[in-house]
Amino acid sequence: MKSWLSDEKKPFISKETRRTLVAYSFIAPNFIGFCVFTLIPIVFAFSLAFLKWDGSNPIEFAGISNFTRLFDDTFFKAALKNTILYCLGTVPLTMIASLALAIVLNQKVIGRGVFRTLSFFPYVASLVAITSVWKMLFHPSKGPINNILYNSFGVAAESLPQWFSGSLVLVSMIMFSVWKYMGYYMVIYLAGLQGISGELYEAASLDGAGTWQKFRYITWPQLSATTFFVVVMLTINCFKVYDIAIMLAGGGNGELTTSATVLVY
Repeated sequence: MKSWLSDEKKPFISKETRRTLVAYSFIAPNFIGFCVFTLIPIVFAFSLAFLKWDGSNPIEFAGISNFTRLFDDTFFKAALKNTILYCLGTVPLTMIASLALAIVLNQKVIGRGVFRTLSFFPYVASLVAITSVWKMLFHPSKGPINNILYNSFGVAAESLPQWFSGSLVLVSMIMFSVWKYMGYYMVIYLAGLQGISGELYEAASLDGAGTWQKFRYITWPQLSATTFFVVVMLTINCFKVYDIAIMLAGGGNGELTTSATVLVY
């Protein structure tokens, strides 16, 4: 009788197994979506690099011939160079600007909420609108920036910078990107700053540490994980830049504004 009751109460699936199945049921939709829309396309795109296929004819194995042709392409070399230069200019400048802004707006200053909102606004604003404003400000003949250079600093009319043509196109893209994205990364740095214990600064003050010493030995080390995240995200965004190159430079400067993503398009 005792053994019969114990056999009847024994569950078909153990409690631990049910928990595992429930956990996997929550993960499965996201994992399936990741595989279908991200992992499989990445693997397929990588395999295409070693194949010769135009989308209709039979697929042929090409080995490394595609890579050989790629590195002989002048447009690819220019696009890779522009992307790397854009990345080298945008990443450190945006990081420095956003960190400095976060440190200032983390202090108890009057109207800091307003300044935080204004700093974040370029990131959420329409790219079409802000590029139009930017092009008006830096217009070669009618923009206020060149007018200030001409009237206040005595720069000759023929020497005024052409911000959206020639070698200054990349500089304009870097300045625009820093201005647009520093508000977003300021918020990330603010979160990191507010996670630092105030007791560390109090102890440093008691030991006679100055502002620079507090930043060097407390703030910067405590923000190492935040800085790593910022650098990674900025680098990813720089290597896939497309909209800024098209909207700001118009894509009409040939190799000068061609980024890797623009070339792929």
